[in-house]
Amino acid sequence: MDFSILYAIQTLRGPVMDALILGLTNIMGSYGQIWLVVGVALCLFPKTRRCGVAVLLSYGLVFLVGQYVLKDLIARPRPCHLDQTVELLVKRPSSYSCPSTHTAWAFAAAASVWMYFKKPGAVLLAVAALIGFSRMYLFVHFPTDVLFGAVLGAALAVLTVWALNRLCDWLAARRAAQNGGGNPQA
Repeated sequence: MDFSILYAIQTLRGPVMDALILGLTNIMGSYGQIWLVVGVALCLFPKTRRCGVAVLLSYGLVFLVGQYVLKDLIARPRPCHLDQTVELLVKRPSSYSCPSTHTAWAFAAAASVWMYFKKPGAVLLAVAALIGFSRMYLFVHFPTDVLFGAVLGAALAVLTVWALNRLCDWLAARRAAQNGGGNPQA
């Protein structure tokens, strides 16, 4: 197990860091709901609508694949279950550890945004990395859980954006063919 990195991170603990990490965790929500808010907000504007749909779809894929399939399939205990001597700042989670779905949701949203809008996406990728760090700081995930979550989230975002773009291109071509196909009312 990769406890050495977790124990090293625990040496950073203090009132200021605790408050920052807890604030970030509270903003995220227990199921990363902040990314649903981001996705819905992006859907409100035509220029960002497709990106918003990608954020929401990739969130759903992480929920299904990460939270409901991989966690139970891998069934890895959390570090806080294996070493209960470390004082937790959050309620002890009951689910398995791998992958870190908080990290996966963050990287799925950030990668989705990055594929459409580079600068805001880069900022969100930095936030996603901070969220991954927070999961280790809170002693609820191993570093490999966080790494797996980051890769899973980014990969699902790439798949989602690719599929969404193909679908939108196909629908646009279909509409163009119907409107330009000799219909005098077009």
